[in-house]
Amino acid sequence: MNSLSSPSIAHQPLALVNGRLIDPLLEKESFGGVLVIDGMIRDLGPQISDAALPSHAQIIDCSGDVIAPGLIDLSAFVGEPGAEHRETIATATAAAAAGGVTTIIARPDTTPPIDEPAVVDFLLRRARDTGKVRVLPAAALTKGLRGTDIAEVGLLLEAGAIAFTDAARSVSNARVMRRAMAYARDFDALIIHHLEDPDLASEGVMNEGELALRLGLPSIPREAETIMLDRDMRLVALTGARYHAAIVSTAASLDVIRAAKAAGLPVTCGTSINHLTLNENDIGDYRTFLKIAPPLRHEDDRRALVEALAEGLIDVIVSDHNPQDVETKRLPFAEAENGAIGLETMLSAGLRLVHAGDLPLPRLLAAMSSRPAEILRLPQGRLAIGAPADLIRFDPDEPYIVDPAKLHSRCKNTPFDDARMQGRVKLTLVAGEIVHQAE
Repeated sequence: MNSLSSPSIAHQPLALVNGRLIDPLLEKESFGGVLVIDGMIRDLGPQISDAALPSHAQIIDCSGDVIAPGLIDLSAFVGEPGAEHRETIATATAAAAAGGVTTIIARPDTTPPIDEPAVVDFLLRRARDTGKVRVLPAAALTKGLRGTDIAEVGLLLEAGAIAFTDAARSVSNARVMRRAMAYARDFDALIIHHLEDPDLASEGVMNEGELALRLGLPSIPREAETIMLDRDMRLVALTGARYHAAIVSTAASLDVIRAAKAAGLPVTCGTSINHLTLNENDIGDYRTFLKIAPPLRHEDDRRALVEALAEGLIDVIVSDHNPQDVETKRLPFAEAENGAIGLETMLSAGLRLVHAGDLPLPRLLAAMSSRPAEILRLPQGRLAIGAPADLIRFDPDEPYIVDPAKLHSRCKNTPFDDARMQGRVKLTLVAGEIVHQAE
């Protein structure tokens, strides 16, 4: 610790003390503090206390709050380029910082789509200029997101793309998907795929079942997801490509994932916070803010997802942040756009599972930080010496009511409108810099 008092230090040390340290990678808890110097974690543990720190250190007393790695969201629409009326990098990253998300993987379904190196470069520069948190672009898997011609994987990787996906569109042509997987495998690139057979889903707008019949709405069968997933698993076995199922939402899909992992395939999967905490009954009287893709499922499916998350079968939780303006949501349910915002409420909604006893807190945080980091091969997501100081402080028990007017996103289509939540993020650090501090 003597080196900390040296006058040659370029940046003032920052210490978070008296905190409940949660390491999601090891899924362990301890009490103590974290010392940050030059954007990195220099030390952590019970020895980090007021008395042991140099006089020039900035000290933040966390008063027993949780200190954990910042969250990493594998799926968020950031609006730029081309949809700034829905969201901008500035507003999306402000929402992310307030929700404890320190890294966003930006979806490629922009205008133009992220299918050229120049668009990747534009997004990275805009994020550096206007973003509060890290923004990493996922590039299109196929040109124009049309599902016919493979995008230039090598050039896009070189430009800074972190993964490849057609966002909320599935590549329905198996021959194209096989070629895309083989091409991605040669570059050791990650494919993230949306699971929905477009022909089987057709004009459906909600989960197939009794509720859809009662509401008189066209429905989407669970098989639209599982058929696509089963096909993809066979193509992964054929090609050896790294593959991530973006959002699984049914119990049947979990069986497919379990078999693929047991066979040793390079497969991971995620689900959205909405599918973990809501079900089709929450749609109620045609609430369009709960119209999402894939649709909210039966309570039995939701319970199966929670259990799969607890056992580690589901690797990742995403916000599936998809802002839509009033004009596209204030329509009859069948005509409204899919999508809900979620960056700012993902952690609080996830804590519902913890408070209900369905999930230990370290496991929740692992699915939101360390596992996404491992899948993307990022250095973040760890509470360890030498790791980037992307950190959050939050009180998992502090209650609040979600007020859409106070959310930072440009659009306010939250499925948790006026919901009672617990878990307020009080501090967010990115590379040791404070990007959000609660009042």
